[in-house]
Amino acid sequence: MQTSLYIDTKTLAWPSLGHTPTHHRLTPPNPTIKFRSTPTVSAVATASPPPLTRQKAHSLPPEKVELFKSLEGWAEQHVLPFLKPVDQCWQPSTFLPDSSLPEEEFLDQVRALRDRTGELPDEYFVALVGDMITEDALPTYQTMVNGLDGVKDETGSSPSAWARWNRSWTAEENRHGDLLRTYLYLSGRVDMLKIDRTVQHLIGAGMNPGTENNPYLGFVYTSFQERATFVSHGNTARLAKEGGDPVLARICGTIASDERRHEMAYAKIIEKLLEVDPTGAMVAIGDMMRKKITMPAHLMYDGEDPKIFEHFAAVAQRIGVYTADDYADILEFLIGRWNLEKLEGLAAEGARAQDFVCGLAPRIRRLQERADEQARKMAPQAVKFSWIFNKEVAL
Repeated sequence: MQTSLYIDTKTLAWPSLGHTPTHHRLTPPNPTIKFRSTPTVSAVATASPPPLTRQKAHSLPPEKVELFKSLEGWAEQHVLPFLKPVDQCWQPSTFLPDSSLPEEEFLDQVRALRDRTGELPDEYFVALVGDMITEDALPTYQTMVNGLDGVKDETGSSPSAWARWNRSWTAEENRHGDLLRTYLYLSGRVDMLKIDRTVQHLIGAGMNPGTENNPYLGFVYTSFQERATFVSHGNTARLAKEGGDPVLARICGTIASDERRHEMAYAKIIEKLLEVDPTGAMVAIGDMMRKKITMPAHLMYDGEDPKIFEHFAAVAQRIGVYTADDYADILEFLIGRWNLEKLEGLAAEGARAQDFVCGLAPRIRRLQERADEQARKMAPQAVKFSWIFNKEVAL
């Protein structure tokens, strides 16, 4: 999960961080990389997150808790099959230099890895490191999902379908950060000490996605986030391929495939909730979209730059890893996936949520267009990133 996952749409009117004309941008060493032209970084996180206070918890009524318990048999049949047996899963070692080889052969593979990554520009590594750090904060995400009422793992090894899903989903996700971390370490392009500190800060800070221990809200959130992570890793795969590193492209593409499979499972859960409790599920979707999807790593901090998440997100937006258009695309995809525009028989509260959600994506796009226009009038900015030895990267 990651996700992912950078846009902070707290207001849906993102202040611009400034347009970066072509002559101010860092030129990739390999001219085959063509970053998507993005005139602004205005659709990213706009400020360091405020202290997390007055959080709402346990908003699920008792009868809804019982509903989820009654769905355990359904989850066994329709959710658990999205997992893969361990012996059919890829593992990080598959993609990395083989340490069991004689020393010179192993070192040759490391040198080849460094030669490939040497052609990738600094801003690519900012985006990839941010994705890796987000993946590495997996303990936080497992805690969040396991805190959802009605589906939590009560003992740590519960045989319930919901508990088994969460543990096995976590086990599959755990490979993502492990693989990206090792690849980045071997590349020599990043400062692992600063990255390690960022991960520790992030896990210690936690996250507040606004899900209230409520599985309706929680599974809406994970449906969106897994889709966003699929998009993000897919784009880093594309850029790696264009930049001359087919192995890294395969790594990011393989991770994206996992995220897509997980997204399908979470979206399936919401689909079922729309069947058995259409108004409750629709209200939950509307609630999460009104709150705006808070990205999992929004409390990221490297010990130096209090706005490092904002700056990382700006770079990811500029080079086309994850953008405001992607955010709107995901929303439109889920609306279609769940047939929200055709949903009938809703109570008044559900109908209001339906109208809001189904009209939101065009509004996001219009606001972004206005923000882009404003950004074109502003001076360019650049920031030094501790992750890449304090090199300066254009926002």
